[in-house]
Amino acid sequence: MFDLGLTELLLIGIVALIVVGPKDLPMLFRKVGQFVGKARGMAREFTRAMDDAADDAGVSDLGKTLKAASQPVQTGMDSVRKAASDLTKYNPESETGKLAAERQKKVEDAKVTAAKKQEERQEAAKAKDQKTAEKKPKAATKKTAAKKPAAKKAASKPAAAKAATKKSVTKSASQKSVSKPTSKDQA
Repeated sequence: MFDLGLTELLLIGIVALIVVGPKDLPMLFRKVGQFVGKARGMAREFTRAMDDAADDAGVSDLGKTLKAASQPVQTGMDSVRKAASDLTKYNPESETGKLAAERQKKVEDAKVTAAKKQEERQEAAKAKDQKTAEKKPKAATKKTAAKKPAAKKAASKPAAAKAATKKSVTKSASQKSVSKPTSKDQA
């Protein structure tokens, strides 16, 4: 509408400086700024009122229909976007939400049951290990108890054992010599 460049604004500023004077120029700019602000506010209010009147009359629906007729591809894309946004909205109170909650609960129950069974298996394995551990020391104790007294007896009577061994050796030798002549005599 108004096409003012830098040179035109500079020319207007020089003329205003000459006509108004340097003393009153800041006050003039302030008044002009306030006037422009009020004019913009009035234009905004007028636009808002016209939009409200058009919405009441249904012009926006007519505008959407005309837009759809003039741009069918864009309208199709808009409807696809709307459908996609409806799908992304998740309502947990709906039937699918209830089913999902039930499935999640079943999964959690299955995990809890599996954990309990795992604990029972571990406890059974520990009990089995404890029973095995209890049996092993008893068997080891019996073997050690049987060996220790025998070792003590042999260690406590070495001289008697040697004497008994010598006597049996001499007896067996004397019996052999006696038994030999008798066997020759009989033959």
